[in-house]
Amino acid sequence: MESLVWIGTVVALAGLAGLIWCIVHVLRLRRSGLPDEQMRAAMQRAVGINFAALAVSTLGLMLVVLGVFLS
Repeated sequence: MESLVWIGTVVALAGLAGLIWCIVHVLRLRRSGLPDEQMRAAMQRAVGINFAALAVSTLGLMLVVLGVFLS
């Protein structure tokens, strides 16, 4: 079950990287000075990616916990 912990760690780190990317992307959007409608559309896409990254990170952490409980 040790491999399950490592796989979960990699998946959780991938989700964390996605969350960090979302933060950086939104900060760049805020500084870009886009018109309001374009800003809203770009932020909506970023929110979708943020939720997906959060879900991936959560699944990775669940794998880690499962691997720890089973070992």
